Amino acid sequence: MTTPGSEPTEYLRFQATAPNERGHFTGVFGLINRLGRAGKLSEEQERFRRANNAWYDAAYPDPGSVDPSVYDPEVNPTATAWFKPTATHLLDRVGGYLEILAAHGVECRLVRSADPGRVIYEDDVQIVVVTREELAAPPAV
Repeated sequence: MTTPGSEPTEYLRFQATAPNERGHFTGVFGLINRLGRAGKLSEEQERFRRANNAWYDAAYPDPGSVDPSVYDPEVNPTATAWFKPTATHLLDRVGGYLEILAAHGVECRLVRSADPGRVIYEDDVQIVVVTREELAAPPAV
């Protein structure tokens, strides 16, 4: 993702350090929402989650609402969202999520990549890609 004569754009993703049951690395929002759905958050943490999830919902488009095939598990089973580095207003709020995850012993790490996969969706603050693993996998028979 570069223009001639420029440095490559380095995309950012906050994700689990271990794969989930499907072999994918759950993103920061999925991790925190899983804790919330399981009733594991304190009242204060749950308020933070709800308020900030609502803020994020208002701050940028949900790729799945724009194009339902983006996160369709039959079409794009490994689709992952990555922040653009210019989305600082979105990145600024991630720290609160990371604090909650750490308080619950859920490891989450920042991954950076100039080429995280084939882009299937893009807007001004994010890309969604099909991961390299899916691109390398043999076609289903």
